[in-house]
Amino acid sequence: MYLCGRNGEDAFARQNIRASSFKLSLNRIIATEMETIIIGLLIPLLGTMLGAAFVFLMRDEMSPRLQKSLLGFASGVMVAASVWSLLIPAMELEEGKGAWSVLPAAVGFLMGMGFLLLIDELTPHLHIGTDKPEGPRSHLSRTAMLALAVTIHNLPEGMAVGVVFAGAESAAAGLSLASALAVSIGIAIQNIPEGAIISMPMRAAGNSKWRSFLIGSLSGAVEPIGGMAVVLLASLMTPALPYLLAFAAGAMIYVVVEELIPEASEGEHSNLSTIGFAIGFVLMMVLDVVMG
Repeated sequence: MYLCGRNGEDAFARQNIRASSFKLSLNRIIATEMETIIIGLLIPLLGTMLGAAFVFLMRDEMSPRLQKSLLGFASGVMVAASVWSLLIPAMELEEGKGAWSVLPAAVGFLMGMGFLLLIDELTPHLHIGTDKPEGPRSHLSRTAMLALAVTIHNLPEGMAVGVVFAGAESAAAGLSLASALAVSIGIAIQNIPEGAIISMPMRAAGNSKWRSFLIGSLSGAVEPIGGMAVVLLASLMTPALPYLLAFAAGAMIYVVVEELIPEASEGEHSNLSTIGFAIGFVLMMVLDVVMG
């Protein structure tokens, strides 16, 4: 009887050890996933900072040829990310609903376009290369309005990275942490020329190198903030994930159509922006397929 009691105690102890080991492993997995998400949200900001640092390396204002090429490249990355990493997964999440599977993607896409249009109309801002401010009249400085324009641009990119990581966390539509990292790396790559495009005109406008670098870097700070907000929102609203994916795609396409493509196509050397677009699109497509 003593042996039976002893054996029972040993079995109970072993069961407790296994349960504790399982909980410890689960906690480690969750901690690792959260670390990956945080790193993934910060990667695009590092790309912006690296691009803004070009102000220390280049003496003169960025040449029109290079600027056109970089604008086209950024457009290509954003369009490819919108299609391959956002819209297609949004429809795949609803594939069991037949022809209606496209509805959440269509609604979310239009909502994203409308959201950026509203922000564009309500926020005073100034696009690089123009002297006419957009939005309501204000007494903000030229530098402040340039920074607001870039912030409007970067917000949907942060949302896109955040919503893909949210989808990966819920294992939705085949999204994985690897595919989410691919989006993060792709956005970071296109943020490098964007950071340079911001900091170089700031320097040419009379700001110091350090001030130009700081403004260029801070313009990307909205990305991890917006990304984390979307991750938290998606965790509370998992059924809305298809809408959120398409919403981010719509917001990014708005930026491409309303800002990047017009700037890239204006004046001479527009063919360089077309080449840049093709390279950016293919690079993002390859990243998504290979890493996804």
